[in-house]
Amino acid sequence: MSPLLDASACHNLLRSFLAEDIGAGDITTETTVSALQRGRGEVIAKSPLVLAGIELFAEVFRLLDLTTTVEIISHDGEELTPEKVPARVNASARALLTGERVALNLLQRLSGVATLTRRFVRAIEGTNAEILDTRKTTPGLRALEKYAVRVGGGKNHRKDLGEAVLIKENHIRLAGGVSAALTAAQAAKGCARWIEIEVTNLDELRAALSGNPDVILLDNMSPSLVHQAVEQVRKQSAPNKIRTEASGGITLDNVREFADAGVDWISVGALTHSAPAVDLSFEIEPLP
Repeated sequence: MSPLLDASACHNLLRSFLAEDIGAGDITTETTVSALQRGRGEVIAKSPLVLAGIELFAEVFRLLDLTTTVEIISHDGEELTPEKVPARVNASARALLTGERVALNLLQRLSGVATLTRRFVRAIEGTNAEILDTRKTTPGLRALEKYAVRVGGGKNHRKDLGEAVLIKENHIRLAGGVSAALTAAQAAKGCARWIEIEVTNLDELRAALSGNPDVILLDNMSPSLVHQAVEQVRKQSAPNKIRTEASGGITLDNVREFADAGVDWISVGALTHSAPAVDLSFEIEPLP
């Protein structure tokens, strides 16, 4: 298992995924395939992709059959071309059939996240900006999807609400304004990794700068307005540099403009909430 993943937590997740899919039992496989039959399954890429989750894929079958052997040919982070075979699995034919859907769904999903992330990362090469994910993840899959973002070359934003302070529009409204929210947030200074506040215009930016947060999130601004905001932050926050983050309305077509505007971070919710699953197949053959 990758050192970036908690093995015990992953095993628990995989067991829950299998329990959901198997239900009372795989009655199709159990009635049509002998318990003594062995098989070999081969993963095949059907489109260009960045691989993510191949060890999790293998672990699904190990949980179903302790005699499973796996040949991992390509590792997470590698780019695959169509017809490339990243792994072969030898196991009980029943285990291969029963675990196929869970294993393949997970591999396709995580590789999709890694593939889209790699495209965003490549789009801003040569700038000082970094691509970050958000908390717009699939419930129950956050740790795995954020792992896939790292495999694709991106960085992780907050893993959960307890890691950092991120004051957004609703917090500001309920707290009584930008300055009031930032003042109140200082109570979390000792336990939060950073204090960040969202602004949507230059007036809010000026108010945020007076509170000296660690990060200012420039939300739903145009690249030209982001550039103005970044220049304003640089003038007023030196030598204690405040980082800037752009978010909202960012696509592969315009992400370079935001990077060139000078921000430190570009957070893209689409990495996890809209990444399409990649095309992979799993072909099983009987063994003597």
